[in-house]
Amino acid sequence: MNTHDPAQLTEVAPRTSPERSFRKSLRYSFRAFYSRNYRVYFIGQSISLIGTWMQRVAMGWLIYRLTDSAFLLGLIGFTSLAPTFFIGLLGGVLADRWSRHRLLIITQSLAMVQAFILAMLTLSGVIQVWHIIVLSIYLGIVTAIDAPVRQAFVVQLVDRREDLSNAIALNSTGFHIAQLIGPSLAGILSAAYGEGICFLINAIAFTSVLFSLFIIRIRTAVRVPVTQRVLKNLVEGLRYSWNYIPIRVFVILQVMFGLFGFPYSTVMPIFARDMLSGGADTLGYLMAAAGTGAITGSLFLASRTGAVGMGRLIPVSVAVFAMGIVAFSQSTTMFISLGIVAIVGGSQQLILAGSNTVVQTVVDEDKRGRVMSLFMIAGLGVAPFGNLLTGSIAELIGAPTTLAINGSILLLSVVYFALRMPKVRAAARSAYERAEQRDNA
Repeated sequence: MNTHDPAQLTEVAPRTSPERSFRKSLRYSFRAFYSRNYRVYFIGQSISLIGTWMQRVAMGWLIYRLTDSAFLLGLIGFTSLAPTFFIGLLGGVLADRWSRHRLLIITQSLAMVQAFILAMLTLSGVIQVWHIIVLSIYLGIVTAIDAPVRQAFVVQLVDRREDLSNAIALNSTGFHIAQLIGPSLAGILSAAYGEGICFLINAIAFTSVLFSLFIIRIRTAVRVPVTQRVLKNLVEGLRYSWNYIPIRVFVILQVMFGLFGFPYSTVMPIFARDMLSGGADTLGYLMAAAGTGAITGSLFLASRTGAVGMGRLIPVSVAVFAMGIVAFSQSTTMFISLGIVAIVGGSQQLILAGSNTVVQTVVDEDKRGRVMSLFMIAGLGVAPFGNLLTGSIAELIGAPTTLAINGSILLLSVVYFALRMPKVRAAARSAYERAEQRDNA
């Protein structure tokens, strides 16, 4: 039957259109899964991320249990992400010059080694604070290379360019489904068996993403000529990013978020124990609530068409996030805190994945790795300084007041982004038109 015949469509529409519309909407929201490589990678990465979240929560709880120090919580957050600030751009250059596929196999293998060492030290009962700091620095170096490579790798996994935004949103969905499952498991297992079992599970979970990387088949991407010097590549990427307003605005947004947004999760153990009178399981529930909100935000983005409307959505999301962490800082009731954290997690997802979608859509392919490394530095690379600042101030004036200050600063920044979004939309529209012309040529 010719499905494009209007008469035939009209004849069956009254009986089947609601069901057909639902199925079509569902297929559209998960359209990136039609690409085999993306589907295989998504499954492997999602399983591994459950272990990553288990380790992240267990490590925070272990530090606070051993030291009872808000400053050391901030310090661990600093050491785990600071290398991204200092060498993250190098990761972007490597992503544009070398095989992103092979680089990911190397970085994921090195991260697995870190998890095994951390597990063995903890399970044997000899773990000390300096061990955790050294291993955090090690993982931070690996992450500094891995993060921009992973972000730039997504475009090679989808068969159709128009599915890129959906793949980015689904990546975030997988990340936050893991955030929903991992922290809950970490809280339960840490309370019952200790933190070491969480680190061991994370190490084993890395085999899933490594297996997926070994069985996918990747097409060759545009590469920067290896005859160019690394420094020249770096300068070229920085100049391009600063002069292109959509990228510049979202890099500045990432910086603000890294300083005043991300650190709310670093001090979460303080709120779980001191504000809500709970334990490791309470921390797990809070993190899971944030993951639930983030999943909702991710699925909402997955159902949208590309980056259309992001210029309006992102400033509103920043405002909601800022007001949310201010409200959370003053809550002493578990039920209310869970609801607030879910809203915070959802708005955070709209900000981060929305910004990522816009940047990935407008960037030139031969500069993708360097731009995404700068994007990672602006967020993850600046976050350790935000963690250290937040932890230090929380030590002096308390975590609730510190978090309320962070939220207030973010709320003021909304004006800056709202005023610049018209220019961002105009530049992005021009980029979309150029991309369509290239695809149709």
